[in-house]
Amino acid sequence: MTARSKANPFAQSPQYWKVVFDIPAAAAGTADNSFDDISLAVSGFETDEANKIWTYELLFGAPPEMPEVERRLMILCSLHNIPIPKTQLVKVEQQDWLAQVAKNFPPLSIGRFYVHGSHVEESPPPGSIPIQVDAGAAFGSGEHGTTRCCLEALDWLAKKRSFKRVLDMGCGSGVLAIAAAKLWKTDVLAVDIDPIAVRITQANVQTNREAMHVTSAVSDGYTHERVRRGGPYDLIVSNILARPLVAFAPDLAAHLQRHGVAVLSGLLVSQEKQVLSAHAMQGLKLKKRFVHNEWCTLVLER
Repeated sequence: MTARSKANPFAQSPQYWKVVFDIPAAAAGTADNSFDDISLAVSGFETDEANKIWTYELLFGAPPEMPEVERRLMILCSLHNIPIPKTQLVKVEQQDWLAQVAKNFPPLSIGRFYVHGSHVEESPPPGSIPIQVDAGAAFGSGEHGTTRCCLEALDWLAKKRSFKRVLDMGCGSGVLAIAAAKLWKTDVLAVDIDPIAVRITQANVQTNREAMHVTSAVSDGYTHERVRRGGPYDLIVSNILARPLVAFAPDLAAHLQRHGVAVLSGLLVSQEKQVLSAHAMQGLKLKKRFVHNEWCTLVLER
């Protein structure tokens, strides 16, 4: 499940509208970005695992401009060469949003990590590594298969070796940067092309008391001076999409130490060979893969 929202609708709200539609899983990775600037929240749920169908809900505080919603949906479908689905506009009456958030975003135990929102009141399980991240305007609160697999990969790596310089390329909510900081108590640089994501990362870093270890910056890929100055890195984590992963392969190799490790995610199982091939050309070899539904995470070593 994925979710993005610009507001925390925890208070009682008089009225909302939502637009509902179904799309294939192949388009789920980019659907979030298509509507987050015109809606209060974007939520996606896998509703048909056998046929790989996701149901998306767009939440609005006023009746939405349906022609604009349908225009963006048409663009999304054309990018993935899929049929345009039917949309349903539903009026949502008053409800307790705090209770709804608690229902939709329960705490997650992923390896040793315990990922939870601010609405969770119970104590973390003994021996777990708690990370507090609310579903918000930046991608990555643990529900999505890519984030889950990345956390599993980091937990697996922590049992094998330590790292001193870590880069989170495309940090989203900062959950992976925070996880790395908690595992290795080392310097982590978290960057994203989206300024909103960087601001949310900074807030989550403060919430999780990792400001001593995690710094963040807005960067278009590896271009920021801070990224160049902070390398070479012995661990680079990049949970983005297959196409930019392939494009960034030479930059990743240029910033990765000898025997350094890269954790790559945001790709479908069907895109694995493409991503592996691009990085094999840069001297990286596959060490382990993690799969959740149709999503794949690769651990590579130079």
